[in-house]
Amino acid sequence: MPLSVNLREFIPAAADGPFAALLDLAPWEITATAKAIVTRAIAGLSGYDIADGVAIHRRATIEKGAIIKGPAIIGPGCLVAATAYLRDGVYLDENCIVGPACELKSVFMLKGSKVAHLSFVGDSIIGAGANIEAGAMIANYRNERADKRIRIKTGAGVIDTGVDKFGALVGDEARIGANAVIAPGALIAAGAVVPRLALVDQAPA
Repeated sequence: MPLSVNLREFIPAAADGPFAALLDLAPWEITATAKAIVTRAIAGLSGYDIADGVAIHRRATIEKGAIIKGPAIIGPGCLVAATAYLRDGVYLDENCIVGPACELKSVFMLKGSKVAHLSFVGDSIIGAGANIEAGAMIANYRNERADKRIRIKTGAGVIDTGVDKFGALVGDEARIGANAVIAPGALIAAGAVVPRLALVDQAPA
């Protein structure tokens, strides 16, 4: 039987929120279909201003100069700072913060998570209460390899995701330090701490 990832172990807080319906999928299945997932979710919303595939809750704050390309959902209490750039299917649960000059591509941020200024996050799921400090990079593509397929080495063996783009699954309350680099295909446990300037690369050699 192929190895799999149990999302409930990484993001247990999601079981009580709108993300719960996705918990039986692999994280890379979710991010690969982010546009479709977010588009479907927009149809059932209330209390949001919706235009051009972007749903912004009336209690969210979008600063001048931020660019949000649909489909996207910006939940209640969220802040998207000036010069942030969100694209290709982005979902922000309530009380999330995206700092200035951040780029998010196909990202799901769960309740109360934060991405500080000058960070990039691609094709990833960020757990509830997780905090990504300034300048951190969650890469989503193996540009340096001829074989771009994302494979993840775990204690139980190697997971072949079957996709060429996947960033990270960042568990609830995890902390990623400033200027850390998370290589494509990372599984970061709930509550884990990644030091500043660290490299996390879980690909098989």
